[in-house]
Amino acid sequence: MTLFREKIWPVLSILLLLVVVWYAGAYFMNAPFQRDLNRRGGQTPGFTEFVGQTWSQAKPTLPAPHQVARNVFENTFLRKVTSNRSLVYHSWVTLSSTVLGFAFGTALGILIAVGIVHIKALEKSLMPWIIASQTIPILAIAPMIIVVLAAVNVTGIIPKAMISTYLSFFPVTVGMVTGLRSPETMHLDLMRTYNASPAQTFWKLRVPASIPFLFASMKVAIAASLVGAIVGELPTGAVAGIGSKLLAGSYYSQTVDIWAALIAGSVVAALLVTVVGIVGRLVERAMGARPA
Repeated sequence: MTLFREKIWPVLSILLLLVVVWYAGAYFMNAPFQRDLNRRGGQTPGFTEFVGQTWSQAKPTLPAPHQVARNVFENTFLRKVTSNRSLVYHSWVTLSSTVLGFAFGTALGILIAVGIVHIKALEKSLMPWIIASQTIPILAIAPMIIVVLAAVNVTGIIPKAMISTYLSFFPVTVGMVTGLRSPETMHLDLMRTYNASPAQTFWKLRVPASIPFLFASMKVAIAASLVGAIVGELPTGAVAGIGSKLLAGSYYSQTVDIWAALIAGSVVAALLVTVVGIVGRLVERAMGARPA
C-alpha cells in the first residue's frame, strides 16, 4: 500500500492528467476541420457525437490517445517483426545505431575526461571547444556529417552512429571529469602517504569514486544517442528506423503514425535508460557500494 501511495500513484495521477489534457487538445484542434466536414455533408450532430467524430478522424491534426494506442498495438503485436510496418523492426534499426554511437561516445568521453583531469593544458585548450561544439544545432550538423562520410564511401549505420556519438560524448565527458575529481583532498593525501603511484591512485581511488557520476551521465548520454540516431535518419532518406516512420508520416499526413513512432521512441529510450541504471547499480554493488 505504501509503495502504491508513494511511487505508483503519483506517476499514475500525472499520466491521467496528461491523457485528459491530450483528449481535450485533440477535440479543440480537430473541431474546426470536423465542423467544416459536417457542414459540407449537411450533418448536424449533437455535442457527444461531434466529440466522438473529432476523436476518430482518419487524418487528425492531433490524434486522440486511443487512436495512437491502437496503432502502437497493431504495429507492435499484430505485425511480423520483419514487416516494414512493424514498430519493432523500425525500433531495432534505430536501436542498432543508437547503441553503436553510445559505445563510441562513452569511450570518447571517458578518454577525454581522463586527459583533462591529468593534463591541465587540455582543460584550458580542449574543454572550451567541447562546450562550444554542443551549441551547434544537431539538425544543422547532421547533413554535413552524412555528406562528408558519403564522399568517402562511408554509409549505412556508421554515419548515424557518428551523429549519436556527437551528442552522447559530452555528458559522459562532463560527468566523468566531475567524478574523477570527486575524491576529497584528505583521501588523495592518504594515497600519497601510502606512497601510491599516480596509476594506483587513479585505479584505486579516482575510478571507483567516478562510477556513480559516470552512470548518471550515461543515462543522459543514451537518451541523447537515441535522439541522434533518429535525427541521423532524416537527411539520409532512410527506409527503416523511427526517423523514417516520422518522415513517411509527415509526407502522407499520417499523424497517427507519427505519434505512434514517437511513442515507440519514448519506450525505447525508457528501456535504455533503465538498462543503464540497472547495470550501474550492479557495478556499484560489485565494487562494495551499499544498496539504496
